[in-house]
Amino acid sequence: MFVASGTALIAATYGLVRLAYGLVLPDVQHALGFGAALAGWTSAGSSVLYCVGAFVGFVAAPARPRLLVVLAGASAGAGAVGMATSPTAIVFALSAVFASAGAGLASPALVTLVQLAVRRDTARAQAVVNSGTGPGLVVAGLLALVLLPEWRVVWWTAAAVTVVAAAAVLLAGRPGDAGRARTTVRPSARPPRSWRTAHRRVVVVSLVLGAGSAAVWTYGRTLLVDAGAPAPLSVTAWVALGVGGAAVAVTARWTGRLRARSAWAVTASAVAVATATLALVPQVTGVALGACVVFGWGYTAATGALIAWTTELDADRASAGTSLLFVVLVLGQALGAGVAGAAVDTVGTGATFLGAAVVTAVGAVAALPGRRNAGGSAGGTPVVRASGA
Repeated sequence: MFVASGTALIAATYGLVRLAYGLVLPDVQHALGFGAALAGWTSAGSSVLYCVGAFVGFVAAPARPRLLVVLAGASAGAGAVGMATSPTAIVFALSAVFASAGAGLASPALVTLVQLAVRRDTARAQAVVNSGTGPGLVVAGLLALVLLPEWRVVWWTAAAVTVVAAAAVLLAGRPGDAGRARTTVRPSARPPRSWRTAHRRVVVVSLVLGAGSAAVWTYGRTLLVDAGAPAPLSVTAWVALGVGGAAVAVTARWTGRLRARSAWAVTASAVAVATATLALVPQVTGVALGACVVFGWGYTAATGALIAWTTELDADRASAGTSLLFVVLVLGQALGAGVAGAAVDTVGTGATFLGAAVVTAVGAVAALPGRRNAGGSAGGTPVVRASGA
């Protein structure tokens, strides 16, 4: 029950709230009237506030994971309500920004709670919980197929699901876990310099993936609409992103045999190839849908590789490492969304997506040089990988 409720909270805060922004963007733009540049900066602002939430999680998750769950449900739920009731583009934008804090708070809290609540096969439990983004995107896409252009109802539904999921995590978990966290983890102990040094490469590639993936998350549906795809098909593409993310649970056994760096290179390359494919042939329905599946799988598995990488470097600080890397990832998305918004208005969506693909490919290759990490080993213990950043 705990794993199921944790998965549901990731699905809600990521798939239904944070990442569904791009899904309903064309309809919201038509109803409230704001352009591509404002849409890009809204996405960038959402990424920044996500980082604020993740930083709070970095500090508080070891000792107060249940409080973070409460804050995650409250912020994501309240933000979704604000979007549902927004009378103007500015109110919608501010609500979207505020809602993103919920995802940043949820991830580190659940990493800690899973470590405390699941005694056996903890790595697989982490994989299942953090793969919730995929099912969340599928549900968001199905809601959009049924409800759009009534986008306000989509956000009301997202708010309700988020609050229920957060309550389920609190009910399924044990209140004593917070006390155990305070006695088993020393939150006041700052990671040593060697820990920060060991994370330099993974921090850089996290930033690059975030920047390169922002175009699809913000303008993926817009690209297909501009290419002539009817609204139901463009929404189906979003469902395909979620299907790809959900497929990570199926491929986790295979990726779990890879070193973290190798898993990163494979999955980030998949993101780059899928982004380039969307840029080149968005009008070919079957190819575009297939590219969305590949992108969803690659992105979700790549963010899971970040968890594996930091765990290989220092398993005792896995929640802190996860918070750090997810903050950097989403800072990259903030940067990428802002640049993409300006580029779409200047050179068009196709050229913007090609640039994003190149950036992502650079991040995939950057993981490969060097055979040894800071700890002196080539790879570390294989870990099952999946994530919901």
